[in-house]
Amino acid sequence: MAELPAKADALRDDIKRIKARERNALFEDGLRQQMMKEGKISLFSFILGLSVIIPYSLLSGQSLYASSFYFLSDTVQIILLFGFALSSCCIIKAVCHGEAFQIAVRGWGLGYVLGISIVLIQSLSTYRLIGWFTASLAFFHWSEYFATSLTNPRNLSLSSYILDHSHEYHAAIAASLFEFAAEWYFVQEWKRPGMISLLGLVVVLFGEALRKLAMWQASNNFNHYIRYRREEGHELVTRGIYSLCRHPSYVGWFYWCIATQVMIMNPVCTILFAMFSWKFFNCRVLEEERTLIYFFGQQYLSYQRHVPTGLPFISGFTVHETRNNDATSSISQ
Repeated sequence: MAELPAKADALRDDIKRIKARERNALFEDGLRQQMMKEGKISLFSFILGLSVIIPYSLLSGQSLYASSFYFLSDTVQIILLFGFALSSCCIIKAVCHGEAFQIAVRGWGLGYVLGISIVLIQSLSTYRLIGWFTASLAFFHWSEYFATSLTNPRNLSLSSYILDHSHEYHAAIAASLFEFAAEWYFVQEWKRPGMISLLGLVVVLFGEALRKLAMWQASNNFNHYIRYRREEGHELVTRGIYSLCRHPSYVGWFYWCIATQVMIMNPVCTILFAMFSWKFFNCRVLEEERTLIYFFGQQYLSYQRHVPTGLPFISGFTVHETRNNDATSSISQ
């Protein structure tokens, strides 16, 4: 008879755990729906910004209707394009409020930059390279947010656009634009599309695709920031592209960064981007793998021994074989 109260207590505990799981599942479903909504806001605003190419095509002589606007001066056409941008912003402001507006205005801005980039790509050959560059930047930052909304909505935030990555990142972009402008001014022939710039473009597309594939396969295990506490459900991903290299998202971003400078024929920034990107990812991999060894112990150490990082001359954080059995405790100290 004494066992009955104990069994009743155990049954009540089981019921509590089941109800807690149900509440967590409901919370996760609600969170996912909310994040999917924010992803849709970003997509809508991005397309709205990108649609600037429609009035440009109508006014610039690149459509069947362009002859209807031949009487408009270049100044008037610019004013009309500016008016289109302003009206788009007003639509966003009227429809979105608070956090949604912050999401939308960033998505719209990146879409608008991509639209203007497409215009540049279709213009004089000396402008095409800078159009490729700004298009690559705009799509990369927008797709980081949108991909996160699909694969890991729990960690979705404004920072998922990674527009505020770091002061060093902003300085690197400014330096690349300065070098392009200076060399274009003095030696325009350097800034025409050729085999080297096309090779750079191919690698940019490869790096972008590789990073998004890594985000997709890692799903909710992917994060833009190093995690120092293991979250519930965090698993070590070793399948797919992760069976070929341990850090495919870093590999994609690393080659994307360097290739953007090859694409726009910036010899100085190509070297600088290679140096500083390697230094950044070397430090990043070391720090991240310390936490992964702490989270997964021997499971990660075994994975680490069989699969390379994928980054040149970066082996990652290593633990001496004699200390493998105590890896978790040594990392945590």
